[in-house]
Parts: sequence; structure tokens; C-alpha cells
Amino acid sequence: MDEDEFAELYERNFRPLLGYALRRCASADDAADVVAETFAVAWRRADELPEGDDARLWLYGAARRTLANHRRGEQRHALRTAALRAELAAVPVNEPDVPVVGEVFRGLPEADRELLSLVAWEGLAVPEIARVLGCSRNAVSIRLHRARKRFARALRAAGVEDARAARLVAEKGALT
Repeated sequence: MDEDEFAELYERNFRPLLGYALRRCASADDAADVVAETFAVAWRRADELPEGDDARLWLYGAARRTLANHRRGEQRHALRTAALRAELAAVPVNEPDVPVVGEVFRGLPEADRELLSLVAWEGLAVPEIARVLGCSRNAVSIRLHRARKRFARALRAAGVEDARAARLVAEKGALT
């Protein structure tokens, strides 16, 4: 089957297959994904497609199998999500007082805030920060070490003892 024949097959069968998927999926996005995957399978297996009306029936069969795969994926996702929620619920977390941590962060010198933000929020490594700031890696390492120490001291002074938890808040961007 060449591209023109496939395009014609697509034009004839897209809407009926979309309707099939819409009636069986929880959302229009999921239905669109099922139809797209069905036609992707059809394209990959174009040499196996039957002629005429049998191609339409073949597409419905492929859509049915794609939908089954989609449902299995949703079930796996739901099970993993439930397991993760249960695991997270079992872990005691001493969240620092986010407003206090944010206030402490905002009280740091601008240069310290910039360094800590580049690490925690932007995910940059020391060599990358050195390029951004236009200085040596060694200078960044020293400045970053000092900024972290100042932040930790300021957190302790504000009554936030769990520096690890404060770092998690910083990484989530809750300090703005």
C-alpha cells in the first residue's frame, strides 16, 4: 500500500474509528491517542492490510486491541499511583514552615539566592553555573559552599532545624 492509498484509507475511516474510541474512552484525548496508535499500527503493517471493506474491519480490530492495551496501561498506572501514595503516606515528613523558609531565603544576599536557585530550581551543575556566571568552576564551588552554609545558619536562626526538608522545599520552588 502506498502513501496515497493509506491517506485514502485514513480519510474514509478516521471519523468512524474516532467515534468508536470516544464511546469507549474516558476522555477525548484518550480516544484520539487510541485512534492515532491504531493508524500507526496500520501504517507499520500496511503490507498486511486487506483490500476494500475488509481494511475497515481490520482497523476496528486493531483499534479494539489498542484500546485494550490503553486500558491495561491505565490500570497499571492506577495501581502504581496507589502504591506510591501508600508508600508516601507511610513516610513521616517534617515539612519546614514554608513561609519561614521563604522569608529566610529572601533575606539572603542576591548572589547567594542566585547561586542556590541555579542549583535547586534550574538543576545546573557547577561547571554549567560557571559558564552562566562567567567565572571559574573553583570560584563557583567556593561561593556555592559559602551560600549553602549561610542559608543553613539562617534557617537554624529562624528555628528551622531540618535543613534537608528545607532543601526539598527549595527544590520545589516554594521559596518565591
